[in-house]
Amino acid sequence: MIYVTGDVHADLGRFKGKAAKKLKKGDTLIVCGDFGFVWDGSKKEQRVLKWLGRRRYSVLFVEGTHDNLDLLAGYPVVDFCGGKARQISGKCHQLLRGEIYTIESDEIFAFGGGESSDSDARVPGVSWWLGELPDAEELAHARENLAARGNVVDYIITHSASNTVNGFLNMDGDHVNQLEAFLDEVSQTVRYKHWFFGSIHLDKVIPPMYHAVYQEILPLKGMK
Repeated sequence: MIYVTGDVHADLGRFKGKAAKKLKKGDTLIVCGDFGFVWDGSKKEQRVLKWLGRRRYSVLFVEGTHDNLDLLAGYPVVDFCGGKARQISGKCHQLLRGEIYTIESDEIFAFGGGESSDSDARVPGVSWWLGELPDAEELAHARENLAARGNVVDYIITHSASNTVNGFLNMDGDHVNQLEAFLDEVSQTVRYKHWFFGSIHLDKVIPPMYHAVYQEILPLKGMK
């Protein structure tokens, strides 16, 4: 089965709790951004990543605003479930922006990234990266991949919510960046069953097809 959870922020407790212990061999757990385990490249971090890559289930994630984009870029890009992904360690992979993956017969569109609300307090290249928001090439790549599927997928996994959803949640819907505008476009042009996103640190259903995930570990197919 495929499961989804929200921002981990390098907390191994999510992977050692009761919900994670129920995951079986061959299952998949997708983290909706702010994975946090690729941050400083330390030996301790490498040990943790090796541990995650050896789980009986696969650990996949899209990047958020608390992931070291420079370090992530150093990992090899490999063919993965019909798309491209970065192999971090063993069965742990980063899902890349605009890629579509076939996992257990489900088509999953992934798009990480977001905008840091506290970027003024961070250090460029150390705790904040310009690439946290997509460029025109990444957006074009996503549109091309979606068009090749007839703009139909089963599930969407992002870190950020669309501008419309942010407005519904009273999350500064008046400020629109290129990622949020693109996600609005996706919501209007792509057919999908359900959309999962992280970022806002809430476990909340947003009818009819959105789900903000944080600490819960939810079955992908269990959502209507």
